[in-house]
Amino acid sequence: MTAPGGNLPLHPGLAGGPVYLDYNATTPIDPRVTEAMWPYLTDFFGNPSSSHPYADTPRRALAEARAQVAGLIGAGPGEIVFTGSGSEADLLALRGAVLASGHPHPHVITQATEHPAVLETCRALERLHGARLTMLPVDPEGLIKPTALATALTEDTVLVSVMAANNETGVLQPIAELAALAHERRALFHCDAAQAAGKIPLDVGELGVNLLTVVGHKMYAPKGAAALYVRDGVRLEPVVYGGGQERGLRAGTENVALAVALGTAAQLAAAELADDAPARIAALRDHLHQRLTDSLPGRVHLNGPEKNRLPNTLNVSIDGVLGHQLLAAAPELAASTGSACHSGTHTPSPVLTAMGLKRDRALGALRLSLGRWTTAGDIETAAAALTRAAAAL
Repeated sequence: MTAPGGNLPLHPGLAGGPVYLDYNATTPIDPRVTEAMWPYLTDFFGNPSSSHPYADTPRRALAEARAQVAGLIGAGPGEIVFTGSGSEADLLALRGAVLASGHPHPHVITQATEHPAVLETCRALERLHGARLTMLPVDPEGLIKPTALATALTEDTVLVSVMAANNETGVLQPIAELAALAHERRALFHCDAAQAAGKIPLDVGELGVNLLTVVGHKMYAPKGAAALYVRDGVRLEPVVYGGGQERGLRAGTENVALAVALGTAAQLAAAELADDAPARIAALRDHLHQRLTDSLPGRVHLNGPEKNRLPNTLNVSIDGVLGHQLLAAAPELAASTGSACHSGTHTPSPVLTAMGLKRDRALGALRLSLGRWTTAGDIETAAAALTRAAAAL
């Protein structure tokens, strides 16, 4: 069995399991990525900073991986800093910019629907370093109004951080417009592109961002591989002190295997973008939405915008059922809900709540996110399973 497009065999990790529609949570590692990184876990063990022949191949591989990641987002290889996770990359960007600013009263702006990696770092900067935090609201589609950012900017603003695409609804923020407003006040602009990188074209020059986060396990590389784009000339306080690796911003002997994995994943993603893979994914997503709407007339409600979102993401609420109950009744499907469970009590998603959704609708939400191995057959299976479960509940 092959994936749509006829090029890829079914991923071994998906064989025999439920239909996987949780690609925004994590992606299977592409076997081509595994193949590329494997020699650096076995044969090419040398420290790339060493001066003997065992370092040569790892050092060249590290440089190539840096260039591959840079190529995906229109950056220069020297502007890529490898990190151990997207959360670490966000920490380096936010904490690094605030501490390096030297401002006695630094002001940071973000938005209510950011990932916790950004929100919690902002709160820590507020708590530990005296930063002042402004949290911008979003409209019912999850979008920031540029006028809200323009109003919030002050002479003390040192950093604005806004994600490219929301992990729950897929909504795409107007990053270029927001970054231009920040630069008018001489503030840096950070963009968490964890969900966007590899799914839509990104060019750091066109976006005008100073800092941008890329995460491997969102684009078919292993967990533990990520990178931060740091525009030339931007000063950051290091996140790890030590031997000077990664431009002195993240010390520690480089994990060459994971860097190679991230680089290979970036190169594969760039090729797919050039081959218009997002259009194929979007067609499957829209077919799933239509199947659900037809099978459950009047009960299916889209959360977020219809057009301005990631091509792979469908967030819907179904009247009369809770998301977690629906998935429990549809074991043929692996997906996510719009709620979190704490001690047996389900609470609505902060993202959907910030968008103004009522509690029942937020608790009824499902996030169905497609990916490289999603087939038309998967869509039919998922639609049928959800329809049966909704009818039974």
